[in-house]
Amino acid sequence: MSTVDLTVTDGIAQIRLNRPERLNAVAPALVDDLLTTLDDVARGDARVVVLSGNGRAFCAGHDLKEPAPEGDSRARLDRLQDVTRRLRALRQPVLAAVHGYAIGAGAEFALGCDLILAAEDAVFRFPEVSLGLSVTGAASRLLPLLVGPLKAKELLLLGERVSGTEAHALGLVNAVFPADELADHALEWAAKIAAHPAEAATMAKRVLDSGVDNALEAALELEVSHALITEHSAAVLASTEAFRSRA
Repeated sequence: MSTVDLTVTDGIAQIRLNRPERLNAVAPALVDDLLTTLDDVARGDARVVVLSGNGRAFCAGHDLKEPAPEGDSRARLDRLQDVTRRLRALRQPVLAAVHGYAIGAGAEFALGCDLILAAEDAVFRFPEVSLGLSVTGAASRLLPLLVGPLKAKELLLLGERVSGTEAHALGLVNAVFPADELADHALEWAAKIAAHPAEAATMAKRVLDSGVDNALEAALELEVSHALITEHSAAVLASTEAFRSRA
């Protein structure tokens, strides 16, 4: 079973993360399936994309029950960051419809989209610092642009939960709706965009992103460098604690 669903109707591509039993938490298979799906959409004739999650959450971040990753950490992190690259590179505008948890990488998936709608009970959180890790997905570049540098530092350094309603007040999302109305409103917004001339919508996306994305790759590179450092530090700390527990 694919960890990502895709349907295309009336020019609207609906991409749904599909690990509902794990709150759509990020695992290698989900990253691979999402990248493949985004490539399929790029080759298709959809005029707008809606990214959402099946079940009770949008995406609850990295799946901590997955086996510890093996192999090249740099390649794995680059693969994860390719989600942001693909979302930004699509010619179609991408709208995130966020309900339930949008934690860590899940929040970063939403940030990579062009528009973000949220349910009132959505929960955004950037817990990386509290876990001794580094943000990825260009959050270091995109988050300050949305909420301002001071609030971005607060969100990252404190790592506290932010509801959909609070996220709207901060400027993190475009609009907020009752949870049972979110899907309908997302399709309504998508239909309005799909009704516009496709080339004009693409050019609007490109011109608005041009100044942002010129610095995006540098932010992604710095993030992955920091992520490698924090992963190494976390591994050393875990090894030290294991040694102490046996002493």
